[in-house]
Amino acid sequence: MKPFLSRFAHGGSVRWSGIFPVSLVLAGCLAFLSTGCGPSVNRYLLIEQSLLAGNPQQAASIVEQTKEEYGTKGRLLYGMDRGFILQMAGQYQQSSAVLEQAEEEVERLYTRSIRTETAAFLTNDNALPYEGDAYEHVMINVVKALNYAAQGQIQEALVEVRRIDHRLNVLGDRVKDLDKYRNDGFARYLSGILYEAAGDQNNAFIAYRNAYEAYQAMKGWLRLSPPVSLQADLLRTAEVLGLKTEFESYRQAFPDVTWTPISSSSGEELAHVIMISYNGRAPRKEDMFLDLPISLDAVQLVLLNRGVFRGPYQRDRVA
Repeated sequence: MKPFLSRFAHGGSVRWSGIFPVSLVLAGCLAFLSTGCGPSVNRYLLIEQSLLAGNPQQAASIVEQTKEEYGTKGRLLYGMDRGFILQMAGQYQQSSAVLEQAEEEVERLYTRSIRTETAAFLTNDNALPYEGDAYEHVMINVVKALNYAAQGQIQEALVEVRRIDHRLNVLGDRVKDLDKYRNDGFARYLSGILYEAAGDQNNAFIAYRNAYEAYQAMKGWLRLSPPVSLQADLLRTAEVLGLKTEFESYRQAFPDVTWTPISSSSGEELAHVIMISYNGRAPRKEDMFLDLPISLDAVQLVLLNRGVFRGPYQRDRVA
């Protein structure tokens, strides 16, 4: 995997302050590839073998050659698989184009017909198209942001950052269970890095703060603590913005963390090299079938609660 390198400097002479590796572990380098349910095990084994062998171009060819296996109900999964693998192959522009189509598919699937939903209830979820989970929707924008950053298109990357922020804000309002995915520390942290790369220290600090709070909220089930590098970023940006209260609060919270100021004592601007790598695989989803006896009265009650039985002039759709 090629690392993404970002040099943060805002004009003037630049002296490297050393390589500063950031442990930004995604849920898994095969986050998209491992999440789709279905029988296409052989396809994914071939894709995985190609990736492990360092041959993402071959993996991309396998995805494209097996497009028909995804079917019409797997269009989103196909787009995510192909877009992510194209990124790994260094084809950033093509990856972004494919992922843009995947994002459009997410929006298209947001509203679906009652008949399709009812068919899934009466049979199984295979009657429904694969819509992806919330973390996968966020991941689409994360990968696109990395694509643009790799091409030096920071403003385009910030468009994805704003989409990430919107998705996570909506998700946080909708999901109240703190033990479920409702925020994303890595996506927030990446947002701060990109804002800082654009010279926007204020929004960078806000994103870093949101990332820290997200990591804190998720660490019970995610089993990850906020990265030390994130703590250093909070201290550095709070200091440069003159946020004395926040700076002192974070300094007390991270007494052993050191950070590099944006400017050296001689007034020379410094820079960081940020290395982002993918590490490991996400858990694989599998189908589980349960035969549960249920009466017709119970089916009718569930369909009534779902709004199936409506007046003749109401649209037969739900959001």
